[in-house]
Amino acid sequence: MKPVRWALASLSLSMLLSSLGTSIANVALPTLATAFDASFQQVQWIVLAYLLSSTTLIVSVGRIGDIMGRRRLLLAGIVLFTVASVVCGVAPVLGLVVAARAAQGLGAAVMMALSMAFVGETVPKEKTGRAMGLLGTMSAIGTALGPSLGGVLIGGLGWRAIFLVNVPLGLLTLLLAHRHLPVDREGRDAANTKRAGFDSVGTLLLALTLAAYALAATLGRGHFGALNVALLVAAACGVAFFLLAEARAPSPLIRLAMFRDAGLSASLAMSAVVSTVMMATLVVGPFYLSRTLGLDAVLVGLVLSVGPLVAALTGVPAGRVADRFGSQRTVIAGLAGMATGCSLLSVIPAALGVAGYIAPIALMTVGYALFQTANNTAVMANVPADRRGVVSGLLNLSRNLGLVTGASVMGAVFSLAGMRVTFMTAALLIVSALAVAVGHSRRTGWKFIS
Repeated sequence: MKPVRWALASLSLSMLLSSLGTSIANVALPTLATAFDASFQQVQWIVLAYLLSSTTLIVSVGRIGDIMGRRRLLLAGIVLFTVASVVCGVAPVLGLVVAARAAQGLGAAVMMALSMAFVGETVPKEKTGRAMGLLGTMSAIGTALGPSLGGVLIGGLGWRAIFLVNVPLGLLTLLLAHRHLPVDREGRDAANTKRAGFDSVGTLLLALTLAAYALAATLGRGHFGALNVALLVAAACGVAFFLLAEARAPSPLIRLAMFRDAGLSASLAMSAVVSTVMMATLVVGPFYLSRTLGLDAVLVGLVLSVGPLVAALTGVPAGRVADRFGSQRTVIAGLAGMATGCSLLSVIPAALGVAGYIAPIALMTVGYALFQTANNTAVMANVPADRRGVVSGLLNLSRNLGLVTGASVMGAVFSLAGMRVTFMTAALLIVSALAVAVGHSRRTGWKFIS
Protein backbone atom coordinates (compact mmCIF):
# COMPACT_ATOMS: atom_id res chain seq x y z
CA MET A 1 0.00 0.00 0.00
CA LYS A 2 2.91 2.39 0.53
CA PRO A 3 3.55 2.96 -3.21
CA VAL A 4 -0.15 3.77 -3.64
CA ARG A 5 -0.01 6.27 -0.78
CA TRP A 6 3.05 8.00 -2.20
CA ALA A 7 1.43 8.12 -5.64
CA LEU A 8 -1.67 9.70 -4.10
CA ALA A 9 0.58 12.17 -2.29
CA SER A 10 2.02 13.33 -5.62
CA LEU A 11 -1.46 13.65 -7.16
CA SER A 12 -2.72 15.53 -4.10
CA LEU A 13 0.15 18.01 -4.26
CA SER A 14 -0.56 18.51 -7.97
CA MET A 15 -4.16 19.45 -7.18
CA LEU A 16 -3.07 21.72 -4.32
CA LEU A 17 -0.56 23.62 -6.45
CA SER A 18 -2.89 24.11 -9.41
CA SER A 19 -5.82 25.33 -7.30
CA LEU A 20 -3.57 27.51 -5.13
CA GLY A 21 -2.32 29.23 -8.27
CA THR A 22 -5.91 30.12 -9.16
CA SER A 23 -6.53 32.29 -6.10
CA ILE A 24 -3.24 33.29 -4.46
CA ALA A 25 -2.39 36.12 -6.88
CA ASN A 26 -5.68 38.02 -6.46
CA VAL A 27 -4.71 39.50 -3.11
CA ALA A 28 -1.43 40.80 -4.57
CA LEU A 29 -2.94 42.94 -7.34
CA PRO A 30 -2.80 46.27 -5.43
CA THR A 31 0.81 45.57 -4.41
CA LEU A 32 1.76 44.58 -7.97
CA ALA A 33 0.13 47.70 -9.38
CA THR A 34 2.38 49.78 -7.13
CA ALA A 35 5.49 47.69 -7.75
CA PHE A 36 5.21 47.96 -11.54
CA ASP A 37 3.57 51.41 -11.63
CA ALA A 38 0.67 49.90 -13.55
CA SER A 39 -3.11 50.31 -13.67
CA PHE A 40 -5.56 47.72 -12.42
CA GLN A 41 -6.49 46.88 -16.03
CA GLN A 42 -2.85 45.97 -16.63
CA VAL A 43 -2.16 43.95 -13.47
CA GLN A 44 -5.44 42.04 -13.70
CA TRP A 45 -3.88 40.11 -16.58
CA ILE A 46 -1.72 38.36 -13.97
CA VAL A 47 -4.93 36.66 -12.86
CA LEU A 48 -6.58 36.46 -16.28
CA ALA A 49 -3.56 34.91 -18.02
CA TYR A 50 -3.55 31.99 -15.57
CA LEU A 51 -7.32 31.60 -15.67
CA LEU A 52 -7.55 31.72 -19.46
CA SER A 53 -4.65 29.33 -20.02
CA SER A 54 -5.83 26.73 -17.52
CA THR A 55 -9.51 26.93 -18.54
CA THR A 56 -9.12 26.95 -22.32
CA LEU A 57 -6.61 24.11 -22.52
CA ILE A 58 -7.73 21.72 -19.77
CA VAL A 59 -9.77 19.41 -22.02
CA SER A 60 -7.09 19.42 -24.72
CA VAL A 61 -4.28 18.45 -22.35
CA GLY A 62 -6.44 15.65 -20.99
CA ARG A 63 -6.80 14.27 -24.51
CA ILE A 64 -3.07 14.69 -25.18
CA GLY A 65 -2.42 12.66 -22.02
CA ASP A 66 -4.67 9.90 -23.35
CA ILE A 67 -2.64 9.86 -26.57
CA MET A 68 1.00 10.36 -25.55
CA GLY A 69 0.95 8.97 -22.02
CA ARG A 70 -0.32 10.54 -18.80
CA ARG A 71 2.78 10.05 -16.68
CA ARG A 72 5.20 11.79 -18.99
CA LEU A 73 2.76 14.65 -19.64
CA LEU A 74 2.05 15.11 -15.93
CA LEU A 75 5.78 15.26 -15.18
CA ALA A 76 6.19 17.84 -17.95
CA GLY A 77 3.29 19.85 -16.52
CA ILE A 78 4.83 19.89 -13.03
CA VAL A 79 8.18 21.02 -14.47
CA LEU A 80 6.48 23.78 -16.50
CA PHE A 81 4.48 25.00 -13.48
CA THR A 82 7.60 25.08 -11.28
CA VAL A 83 9.84 26.83 -13.81
CA ALA A 84 7.11 29.37 -14.57
CA SER A 85 6.77 30.05 -10.83
CA VAL A 86 10.50 30.88 -10.70
CA VAL A 87 10.15 33.26 -13.65
CA CYS A 88 7.13 34.96 -12.01
CA GLY A 89 9.09 35.41 -8.80
CA VAL A 90 12.18 36.99 -10.40
CA ALA A 91 10.58 38.86 -13.35
CA PRO A 92 11.71 42.49 -13.58
CA VAL A 93 8.79 43.66 -15.75
CA LEU A 94 5.03 43.12 -15.69
CA GLY A 95 4.88 41.63 -19.19
CA LEU A 96 7.16 38.78 -18.20
CA VAL A 97 5.04 38.04 -15.12
CA VAL A 98 1.92 37.81 -17.30
CA ALA A 99 3.62 35.53 -19.83
CA ALA A 100 4.96 33.27 -17.06
CA ARG A 101 1.51 33.13 -15.47
CA ALA A 102 0.08 31.90 -18.78
CA ALA A 103 2.73 29.14 -18.82
CA GLN A 104 1.96 28.40 -15.18
CA GLY A 105 -1.73 28.07 -16.09
CA LEU A 106 -0.89 25.53 -18.79
CA GLY A 107 1.07 23.49 -16.26
CA ALA A 108 -1.86 23.74 -13.86
CA ALA A 109 -4.27 22.51 -16.54
CA VAL A 110 -2.09 19.42 -17.03
CA MET A 111 -1.95 18.74 -13.29
CA MET A 112 -5.70 19.21 -12.75
CA ALA A 113 -6.78 17.10 -15.72
CA LEU A 114 -4.39 14.20 -15.22
CA SER A 115 -4.43 13.92 -11.42
CA MET A 116 -8.02 12.64 -11.43
CA ALA A 117 -7.38 10.51 -14.50
CA PHE A 118 -4.56 8.74 -12.65
CA VAL A 119 -6.81 7.59 -9.80
CA GLY A 120 -8.18 4.73 -11.91
CA GLU A 121 -4.63 3.46 -12.47
CA THR A 122 -3.35 3.76 -8.89
CA VAL A 123 -6.26 2.98 -6.55
CA PRO A 124 -8.51 -0.12 -6.25
CA LYS A 125 -12.01 0.58 -7.54
CA GLU A 126 -13.63 0.04 -4.13
CA LYS A 127 -11.50 2.88 -2.70
CA THR A 128 -11.98 5.34 -5.56
CA GLY A 129 -14.26 7.54 -3.45
CA ARG A 130 -11.61 8.01 -0.76
CA ALA A 131 -9.00 8.95 -3.33
CA MET A 132 -11.35 11.42 -5.00
CA GLY A 133 -12.18 12.82 -1.58
CA LEU A 134 -8.51 13.44 -0.94
CA LEU A 135 -8.04 15.20 -4.29
CA GLY A 136 -11.19 17.23 -3.70
CA THR A 137 -9.90 18.22 -0.28
CA MET A 138 -6.63 19.47 -1.72
CA SER A 139 -8.41 21.38 -4.48
CA ALA A 140 -10.76 23.07 -2.01
CA ILE A 141 -7.93 23.92 0.36
CA GLY A 142 -5.83 25.41 -2.42
CA THR A 143 -8.66 27.58 -3.76
CA ALA A 144 -9.82 28.84 -0.37
CA LEU A 145 -6.38 29.16 1.23
CA GLY A 146 -4.90 31.28 -1.56
CA PRO A 147 -6.05 34.75 -0.41
CA SER A 148 -5.07 34.31 3.25
CA LEU A 149 -1.73 32.64 2.48
CA GLY A 150 -0.98 35.27 -0.14
CA GLY A 151 -1.65 38.04 2.35
CA VAL A 152 0.70 36.52 4.92
CA LEU A 153 3.50 36.02 2.37
CA ILE A 154 3.18 39.53 0.96
CA GLY A 155 3.19 41.07 4.43
CA GLY A 156 6.23 39.12 5.56
CA LEU A 157 8.37 38.54 2.46
CA GLY A 158 6.97 40.65 -0.38
CA TRP A 159 4.93 39.85 -3.47
CA ARG A 160 7.58 37.63 -5.10
CA ALA A 161 7.09 35.08 -2.32
CA ILE A 162 3.58 34.16 -3.53
CA PHE A 163 5.17 32.69 -6.66
CA LEU A 164 8.43 31.35 -5.23
CA VAL A 165 6.57 29.37 -2.55
CA ASN A 166 5.52 27.02 -5.36
CA VAL A 167 9.11 26.04 -6.16
CA PRO A 168 9.92 23.69 -3.25
CA LEU A 169 6.41 22.23 -3.43
CA GLY A 170 6.78 21.72 -7.17
CA LEU A 171 10.12 19.96 -6.78
CA LEU A 172 8.69 17.66 -4.10
CA THR A 173 5.69 16.88 -6.31
CA LEU A 174 7.97 16.11 -9.25
CA LEU A 175 10.12 13.76 -7.17
CA LEU A 176 7.14 11.83 -5.80
CA ALA A 177 5.42 11.60 -9.18
CA HIS A 178 8.58 10.42 -10.94
CA ARG A 179 9.23 7.72 -8.36
CA HIS A 180 5.75 6.42 -7.61
CA LEU A 181 3.32 6.97 -10.50
CA PRO A 182 2.84 3.93 -12.78
CA VAL A 183 4.63 4.03 -16.11
CA ASP A 184 2.59 4.65 -19.24
CA ARG A 185 1.24 1.47 -20.76
CA GLU A 186 2.39 0.60 -24.26
CA GLY A 187 -0.07 -2.18 -24.99
CA ARG A 188 -2.76 -2.49 -27.64
CA ASP A 189 -5.10 0.10 -26.05
CA ALA A 190 -2.33 2.69 -25.90
CA ALA A 191 -1.34 1.99 -29.50
CA ASN A 192 -4.93 2.34 -30.69
CA THR A 193 -5.28 5.60 -28.83
CA LYS A 194 -2.12 7.02 -30.39
CA ARG A 195 -3.22 5.99 -33.88
CA ALA A 196 -6.50 7.83 -33.34
CA GLY A 197 -4.69 11.15 -33.72
CA PHE A 198 -5.29 14.58 -32.26
CA ASP A 199 -8.13 16.93 -33.20
CA SER A 200 -6.24 20.18 -33.76
CA VAL A 201 -9.21 22.04 -35.31
CA GLY A 202 -11.51 21.14 -32.43
CA THR A 203 -8.82 22.04 -29.93
CA LEU A 204 -8.35 25.50 -31.44
CA LEU A 205 -12.10 26.18 -31.67
CA LEU A 206 -12.69 25.07 -28.08
CA ALA A 207 -9.80 27.18 -26.78
CA LEU A 208 -11.04 30.30 -28.59
CA THR A 209 -14.62 29.71 -27.43
CA LEU A 210 -13.65 29.26 -23.81
CA ALA A 211 -11.34 32.27 -23.95
CA ALA A 212 -14.16 34.44 -25.28
CA TYR A 213 -16.50 33.30 -22.50
CA ALA A 214 -13.92 33.70 -19.74
CA LEU A 215 -13.03 37.20 -20.93
CA ALA A 216 -16.72 38.14 -21.19
CA ALA A 217 -17.22 37.06 -17.59
CA THR A 218 -14.12 38.72 -16.13
CA LEU A 219 -13.44 41.95 -18.04
CA GLY A 220 -15.00 45.18 -16.84
CA ARG A 221 -14.80 44.56 -13.07
CA GLY A 222 -18.52 43.83 -12.86
CA HIS A 223 -19.62 46.37 -15.53
CA PHE A 224 -21.24 44.55 -18.44
CA GLY A 225 -20.70 46.57 -21.61
CA ALA A 226 -20.58 46.22 -25.38
CA LEU A 227 -17.28 44.33 -25.31
CA ASN A 228 -18.72 41.74 -22.92
CA VAL A 229 -21.76 41.26 -25.17
CA ALA A 230 -19.55 40.88 -28.24
CA LEU A 231 -17.43 38.28 -26.48
CA LEU A 232 -20.52 36.32 -25.41
CA VAL A 233 -21.80 36.35 -29.00
CA ALA A 234 -18.38 35.15 -30.17
CA ALA A 235 -18.50 32.37 -27.57
CA ALA A 236 -21.96 31.28 -28.73
CA CYS A 237 -20.79 31.20 -32.36
CA GLY A 238 -17.72 29.28 -31.23
CA VAL A 239 -19.89 26.62 -29.62
CA ALA A 240 -21.82 26.16 -32.87
CA PHE A 241 -18.64 25.87 -34.95
CA PHE A 242 -17.08 23.50 -32.41
CA LEU A 243 -20.09 21.16 -32.47
CA LEU A 244 -20.06 21.15 -36.27
CA ALA A 245 -16.32 20.41 -36.36
CA GLU A 246 -16.60 17.60 -33.80
CA ALA A 247 -19.45 15.95 -35.71
CA ARG A 248 -17.23 15.77 -38.79
CA ALA A 249 -13.84 15.02 -37.20
CA PRO A 250 -12.52 11.44 -37.68
CA SER A 251 -11.02 11.54 -34.17
CA PRO A 252 -12.86 14.27 -32.25
CA LEU A 253 -11.47 15.95 -29.16
CA ILE A 254 -14.82 15.34 -27.44
CA ARG A 255 -17.09 12.59 -28.68
CA LEU A 256 -20.52 14.22 -28.75
CA ALA A 257 -22.12 10.82 -28.16
CA MET A 258 -20.71 11.01 -24.62
CA PHE A 259 -23.36 13.59 -23.75
CA ARG A 260 -26.12 11.13 -24.56
CA ASP A 261 -25.20 9.65 -21.21
CA ALA A 262 -27.65 11.54 -19.02
CA GLY A 263 -25.56 10.81 -15.93
CA LEU A 264 -22.43 12.40 -17.35
CA SER A 265 -24.30 15.46 -18.62
CA ALA A 266 -26.03 15.88 -15.27
CA SER A 267 -22.74 15.55 -13.41
CA LEU A 268 -21.04 18.22 -15.49
CA ALA A 269 -23.97 20.63 -15.17
CA MET A 270 -24.22 20.16 -11.40
CA SER A 271 -20.47 20.62 -11.02
CA ALA A 272 -20.66 23.99 -12.80
CA VAL A 273 -23.59 25.15 -10.65
CA VAL A 274 -21.97 24.08 -7.38
CA SER A 275 -18.69 25.79 -8.27
CA THR A 276 -20.60 28.98 -9.14
CA VAL A 277 -22.12 29.00 -5.67
CA MET A 278 -18.87 28.20 -3.85
CA MET A 279 -17.12 31.04 -5.67
CA ALA A 280 -19.83 33.36 -4.36
CA THR A 281 -18.68 32.66 -0.80
CA LEU A 282 -15.12 33.69 -1.70
CA VAL A 283 -16.29 36.88 -3.45
CA VAL A 284 -19.01 37.96 -1.01
CA GLY A 285 -17.54 36.76 2.29
CA PRO A 286 -14.75 39.35 2.71
CA PHE A 287 -17.09 42.27 1.97
CA TYR A 288 -19.78 41.02 4.35
CA LEU A 289 -17.34 40.36 7.17
CA SER A 290 -15.52 43.69 6.85
CA ARG A 291 -18.34 46.06 5.94
CA THR A 292 -21.39 44.55 7.64
CA LEU A 293 -19.81 42.90 10.68
CA GLY A 294 -16.98 45.44 10.99
CA LEU A 295 -14.10 42.95 11.31
CA ASP A 296 -10.53 44.04 10.70
CA ALA A 297 -8.30 42.36 8.12
CA VAL A 298 -6.80 39.86 10.57
CA LEU A 299 -10.19 38.66 11.82
CA VAL A 300 -11.55 38.48 8.27
CA GLY A 301 -8.65 36.20 7.37
CA LEU A 302 -9.28 34.00 10.40
CA VAL A 303 -12.99 33.64 9.64
CA LEU A 304 -12.27 32.87 5.99
CA SER A 305 -9.92 30.08 7.09
CA VAL A 306 -12.93 28.15 8.44
CA GLY A 307 -13.76 26.95 4.92
CA PRO A 308 -10.32 25.41 4.22
CA LEU A 309 -10.24 23.86 7.69
CA VAL A 310 -13.64 22.20 7.27
CA ALA A 311 -12.67 21.04 3.77
CA ALA A 312 -9.46 19.49 5.12
CA LEU A 313 -11.36 17.62 7.82
CA THR A 314 -14.24 16.34 5.69
CA GLY A 315 -12.77 15.50 2.28
CA VAL A 316 -11.49 11.99 3.01
CA PRO A 317 -14.46 11.03 5.27
CA ALA A 318 -16.72 12.19 2.41
CA GLY A 319 -14.93 9.71 0.15
CA ARG A 320 -15.58 6.90 2.62
CA VAL A 321 -19.25 7.86 2.75
CA ALA A 322 -19.41 7.71 -1.06
CA ASP A 323 -17.71 4.30 -1.11
CA ARG A 324 -20.09 2.93 1.51
CA PHE A 325 -23.48 4.42 0.58
CA GLY A 326 -23.03 4.99 -3.14
CA SER A 327 -22.22 8.05 -5.18
CA GLN A 328 -25.74 9.14 -5.98
CA ARG A 329 -27.05 9.16 -2.43
CA THR A 330 -23.95 11.08 -1.37
CA VAL A 331 -24.42 13.63 -4.17
CA ILE A 332 -27.99 14.26 -3.03
CA ALA A 333 -26.97 14.56 0.62
CA GLY A 334 -24.22 17.01 -0.27
CA LEU A 335 -26.52 19.20 -2.36
CA ALA A 336 -29.14 19.18 0.40
CA GLY A 337 -26.52 20.40 2.87
CA MET A 338 -25.40 23.16 0.51
CA ALA A 339 -28.99 24.28 -0.12
CA THR A 340 -29.60 24.47 3.63
CA GLY A 341 -26.43 26.48 4.21
CA CYS A 342 -27.26 28.96 1.44
CA SER A 343 -30.80 29.36 2.75
CA LEU A 344 -29.54 30.09 6.26
CA LEU A 345 -27.10 32.71 4.95
CA SER A 346 -29.97 34.44 3.16
CA VAL A 347 -32.07 34.83 6.33
CA ILE A 348 -29.72 34.87 9.35
CA PRO A 349 -29.57 38.40 10.81
CA ALA A 350 -26.28 40.26 11.11
CA ALA A 351 -26.96 40.56 14.84
CA LEU A 352 -25.81 36.95 15.26
CA GLY A 353 -22.33 38.12 14.26
CA VAL A 354 -19.49 35.84 13.22
CA ALA A 355 -21.15 32.69 14.56
CA GLY A 356 -24.18 33.33 12.35
CA TYR A 357 -21.87 33.39 9.33
CA ILE A 358 -19.53 30.53 10.23
CA ALA A 359 -22.19 27.88 10.94
CA PRO A 360 -23.87 28.03 7.49
CA ILE A 361 -20.48 28.28 5.74
CA ALA A 362 -19.30 25.15 7.56
CA LEU A 363 -22.48 23.33 6.53
CA MET A 364 -22.02 24.44 2.91
CA THR A 365 -18.40 23.27 2.91
CA VAL A 366 -19.33 19.83 4.25
CA GLY A 367 -22.02 19.57 1.59
CA TYR A 368 -19.54 20.67 -1.06
CA ALA A 369 -17.03 18.03 0.03
CA LEU A 370 -19.71 15.31 -0.14
CA PHE A 371 -20.95 16.46 -3.54
CA GLN A 372 -17.60 16.92 -5.23
CA THR A 373 -16.17 13.64 -4.02
CA ALA A 374 -19.22 11.59 -4.96
CA ASN A 375 -19.77 13.36 -8.28
CA ASN A 376 -16.15 12.91 -9.41
CA THR A 377 -16.18 9.29 -8.26
CA ALA A 378 -19.38 8.53 -10.15
CA VAL A 379 -18.02 10.00 -13.38
CA MET A 380 -14.49 8.58 -13.29
CA ALA A 381 -15.31 5.09 -11.98
CA ASN A 382 -16.65 3.75 -15.28
CA VAL A 383 -14.71 5.76 -17.86
CA PRO A 384 -12.71 3.66 -20.38
CA ALA A 385 -8.96 3.92 -19.83
CA ASP A 386 -8.36 5.64 -23.18
CA ARG A 387 -10.82 8.48 -22.33
CA ARG A 388 -9.96 9.18 -18.69
CA GLY A 389 -7.87 12.21 -19.53
CA VAL A 390 -10.50 14.00 -21.61
CA VAL A 391 -13.36 13.18 -19.20
CA SER A 392 -11.28 14.39 -16.25
CA GLY A 393 -10.60 17.53 -18.29
CA LEU A 394 -14.34 18.03 -18.80
CA LEU A 395 -14.97 17.72 -15.06
CA ASN A 396 -12.30 20.29 -14.29
CA LEU A 397 -13.57 22.51 -17.09
CA SER A 398 -17.08 22.51 -15.61
CA ARG A 399 -15.57 23.49 -12.26
CA ASN A 400 -13.47 26.29 -13.77
CA LEU A 401 -16.39 27.68 -15.76
CA GLY A 402 -18.42 27.68 -12.55
CA LEU A 403 -15.69 29.61 -10.74
CA VAL A 404 -15.48 32.16 -13.56
CA THR A 405 -19.27 32.55 -13.66
CA GLY A 406 -19.52 32.79 -9.88
CA ALA A 407 -16.92 35.54 -9.66
CA SER A 408 -18.73 37.56 -12.32
CA VAL A 409 -22.45 36.87 -11.96
CA MET A 410 -22.69 36.31 -8.21
CA GLY A 411 -20.37 39.26 -7.58
CA ALA A 412 -22.68 41.43 -9.69
CA VAL A 413 -25.75 40.18 -7.79
CA PHE A 414 -24.08 41.05 -4.49
CA SER A 415 -23.12 44.55 -5.64
CA LEU A 416 -26.67 45.22 -6.85
CA ALA A 417 -28.83 43.47 -4.26
CA GLY A 418 -26.74 42.58 -1.23
CA MET A 419 -26.04 39.49 0.87
CA ARG A 420 -29.55 38.10 1.26
CA VAL A 421 -30.49 38.12 -2.41
CA THR A 422 -27.10 36.70 -3.38
CA PHE A 423 -27.48 33.62 -1.20
CA MET A 424 -31.18 33.29 -1.97
CA THR A 425 -30.10 33.06 -5.61
CA ALA A 426 -27.40 30.58 -4.63
CA ALA A 427 -29.94 28.45 -2.77
CA LEU A 428 -32.21 28.36 -5.83
CA LEU A 429 -29.29 27.27 -8.01
CA ILE A 430 -28.43 24.42 -5.63
CA VAL A 431 -32.09 23.38 -5.41
CA SER A 432 -32.16 23.16 -9.21
CA ALA A 433 -29.08 20.93 -9.13
CA LEU A 434 -30.73 18.84 -6.40
CA ALA A 435 -33.82 18.41 -8.57
CA VAL A 436 -31.61 17.15 -11.42
CA ALA A 437 -29.90 14.64 -9.11
CA VAL A 438 -33.14 13.34 -7.61
CA GLY A 439 -34.87 13.14 -10.99
CA HIS A 440 -31.98 11.22 -12.51
CA SER A 441 -31.84 8.82 -9.58
CA ARG A 442 -35.51 7.95 -10.01
CA ARG A 443 -35.06 7.27 -13.71
CA THR A 444 -32.00 5.08 -13.30
CA GLY A 445 -32.78 3.27 -10.05
CA TRP A 446 -29.84 4.88 -8.20
CA LYS A 447 -27.28 4.10 -10.90
CA PHE A 448 -25.59 7.42 -11.46
CA ILE A 449 -23.70 6.70 -14.67
CA SER A 450 -25.45 4.56 -17.25
